[in-house]
Amino acid sequence: MSPVDKEIIRRKLAVIVENLDALAAIRDMTISDYITDLYRRKAAERLLQELIEAAIDINTHIIVQTGNTPPDDYYESFIKAGQLAVMPADLAIKLAPSAGLRNRLVHEYDLLEHSRVLEAVRTAEELYPVYVKEIEDFISGSD
Repeated sequence: MSPVDKEIIRRKLAVIVENLDALAAIRDMTISDYITDLYRRKAAERLLQELIEAAIDINTHIIVQTGNTPPDDYYESFIKAGQLAVMPADLAIKLAPSAGLRNRLVHEYDLLEHSRVLEAVRTAEELYPVYVKEIEDFISGSD
């Protein structure tokens, strides 16, 4: 078992914070403005994807580096992090569905519903600052 690399985690947390800041310009758009603004739509999709991927990377790193088996999938990375008290279990359950959004954004499984992506921006701005704090508290507590 190797120690958790706090520098890697903090770099990933910085990506989440930066992307949340950038998403603020999109959060209050009306759905009709959002749909007609291709650049902001694509920006929102990419920013969400990067933000979610950074969280998945953090979850997986902490899970593995603390001597646990890697999660089976991205969704489980959140659930397992909650079970291991890396973050509160209720937060993990709320964040886990973002793994599915990430998959839809990356693989374009089906046509994206713009209203769902815009809602995901708002949800990310509600939940991910809490995630950042919880992860920072977790790694700070392991000093």
